Amino acid sequence: MKYRFKAAEIYWKKFYQLSPRQKESVRRKWAIFKLDPFDSRLGTHRIDKLSSRFNKTVYSVVIESDLRAVFYLDGDIVWTVDIGTHAIYK
Repeated sequence: MKYRFKAAEIYWKKFYQLSPRQKESVRRKWAIFKLDPFDSRLGTHRIDKLSSRFNKTVYSVVIESDLRAVFYLDGDIVWTVDIGTHAIYK
């Protein structure tokens, strides 16, 4: 499927607070993500707690050891909604 990508304002706010090294990691993963958000190199997995809370399937991709980006699908739109440590799952 061909996806369109959008990001929530909070995602961008947190992205700009990342260290330069973390931003570079995000950019490297983004190159893969924009081709396929479910590419095995991203470690994409469902976050059950958030999925239950928001009544939609919410996924996470691994950027670094404790840096994740959270997204959901709305038709052909991939909404990236947050970025941060595992604490964003709460």
